[in-house]
Amino acid sequence: MDFKRGDFPDGFIFGAATAAYQIEGHSFGGAGPTHWDTFAAGPGNVVRAEDGAIACDHYHRYAEDLDLLKNGNFDAYRFSTSWARVMPDGRTVNTEGLDYYDRLVDAMLERGLKPFQTLYHWELPSALADKGGWMNRDTCDAFADFTDVITDRIGDRVASIATINEPWCVSYLSHFIGHHAPGLRDIRATARAMHHINLAHGRAMTRLRGKGMKNCGIVLNFAHTEARDDSPPAIRAATISDAIANRWFIEAITKGKYPAEALEGLAQHMPAGWEDDMAEISQPIDFLGVNYYTRSIVAADPGGVWPHVAASEGPGEKTQMGWEIFPKGLHGFLTRMAQEYVADMPLYVTENGMAWDDTVADGAVADPVRTKFVSDHILATRQAIADGANVRGFFYWSLLDNYEWAFGYEKRFGMVHVDFETLKRTPKASYHALKEAIKRED
Repeated sequence: MDFKRGDFPDGFIFGAATAAYQIEGHSFGGAGPTHWDTFAAGPGNVVRAEDGAIACDHYHRYAEDLDLLKNGNFDAYRFSTSWARVMPDGRTVNTEGLDYYDRLVDAMLERGLKPFQTLYHWELPSALADKGGWMNRDTCDAFADFTDVITDRIGDRVASIATINEPWCVSYLSHFIGHHAPGLRDIRATARAMHHINLAHGRAMTRLRGKGMKNCGIVLNFAHTEARDDSPPAIRAATISDAIANRWFIEAITKGKYPAEALEGLAQHMPAGWEDDMAEISQPIDFLGVNYYTRSIVAADPGGVWPHVAASEGPGEKTQMGWEIFPKGLHGFLTRMAQEYVADMPLYVTENGMAWDDTVADGAVADPVRTKFVSDHILATRQAIADGANVRGFFYWSLLDNYEWAFGYEKRFGMVHVDFETLKRTPKASYHALKEAIKRED
């Protein structure tokens, strides 16, 4: 790694991130079924129809995994609390689930790790999906009730709370492109989901503020978007793509409005009276989480449907996901957020990482591409700080190889290799390199 801890401001946090459904195992502990279980059971939706029934069995092995964080010199653990574990039907409390998160948070604190909680990382209880899921406004109120329940149990010990992880994925990717649960390709469903997930954030913030909670925010995903050429159609396509993928959520939250370029296609499908929700959606947050992975090269697709956009990866080296490695984009979003949206508000890189076809050889995993990827993106973060962005921390995605949604267990993002037959953990070379880079000199 081409940096050390001392290159960053005092108090800068180095962490790793995971998500409940991807690592815990949802076939025990009283967890209820989710729309991801249903989606995975549909033909062709998920590689080998794999689901999160066992995943990494973090539910039983969390102590071992938290030791990896502590021994790796990390400061914090970004985790999510599964709605379907805490309230299996979306409404009724499962005490066993609350007890698990009690133990998990206490175990973090015992190891000197700061708990960075995310309330929702995509595991919608099936009972709520049956009633329309994020197309149904009532889901926002149910989510607010979940926020109350989990915060009453662990809110006194977490360092921060993010309401939603990647609302673009929850709504647009899942309801328009159909790549994630519930797997729809319906513009009316999309418009409603894109608004209701914002409203759910607002409702959760209202409940959190009512409890006097501090350090509350949201985690948004961004993809560097640029036109394939300087032709007016390509530039317009890039502008529309940026409005949908990058501006819709941050402008709702910080400016109380939606981008006009996105509303051109979505306005007629929006729920009645949506404008009245914008004040609650745009109430102040304390931090913004930035998830960044790649860039998108955009051209016009006049023969298709709205938004008439054709996107492709850039020419650089690709990860196992086929995503271009483009660290410059992370620097760009951190400085853009500071300059255009949040000013001096704390920013965190809440996810950044890459998948590779990693294998264990002689008890070790060599992953030089990931080691360079991490170093280059952390250096891009350092440059953003130098250029005025108030970035307070960097969380690698992910601590463990895990259930990668529609890609099943095929794509490996972890700094720690997981054998999904034996569940044995093997730290990769990138883990050891980052451990050395972030060690404390005192």
